[in-house]
Amino acid sequence: MSWTTLDRNKPAFPKDASPLLSEAVREKIRLFFPRYATKRAVLLPALHVVQDALGHVPHQAMKEIAELLEIHPSEVMDTISFYTHFWTHPKGEKVIVACRSISCEALGGQKVIDAVKGHLKVADHGTTADGKYSFMTEECLAGCDHAPCLLIGERLHKQVKAEEVPKLLADEFNSRITAPRSELYDAPAAGVGVDVSRSKPSAIGQTSDVQEMRET
Repeated sequence: MSWTTLDRNKPAFPKDASPLLSEAVREKIRLFFPRYATKRAVLLPALHVVQDALGHVPHQAMKEIAELLEIHPSEVMDTISFYTHFWTHPKGEKVIVACRSISCEALGGQKVIDAVKGHLKVADHGTTADGKYSFMTEECLAGCDHAPCLLIGERLHKQVKAEEVPKLLADEFNSRITAPRSELYDAPAAGVGVDVSRSKPSAIGQTSDVQEMRET
């Protein structure tokens, strides 16, 4: 049996590397600052913004995020390693997440997982040869009343049947969401892949103040 070791003396990226985060990405992160009491609290939104822009969050981006938020790079790494949503290496254009909770399992979830793996010819946390899809499983997608579920991008597909998988994966719009996540993440003028014309006004995403949400 052999063990994989890491050379901690070898830099993760060249010290003289050009910045990865564009000024537009940095400014989008700064827009979150007024919503939180500290810059540290902006870490999760910042990670989402960077992953949206780059497709993943490489080590250099972690350091640049840390500098922007005035925290240590290890704090960024700690957060990324806790959440499976964030990727530190390139992934497919779309990420498929299959639920493996007891609800989905009882209603045919494993058959759906097998169908996805078989159709795409990938293993868990694998990426297709053409780079179009990456696949992974999660303990729960919080859609137990609609099991079995598949999450493609940020769109939840409910009561999926194994025989429907090929058609679902062939649909080029299978990851399209129909409402902006917030005015900061998906401004109507720049919302890529978001059909804002069908969305309804909502306090959610427009404020981080709970009392404001209740009063709206």
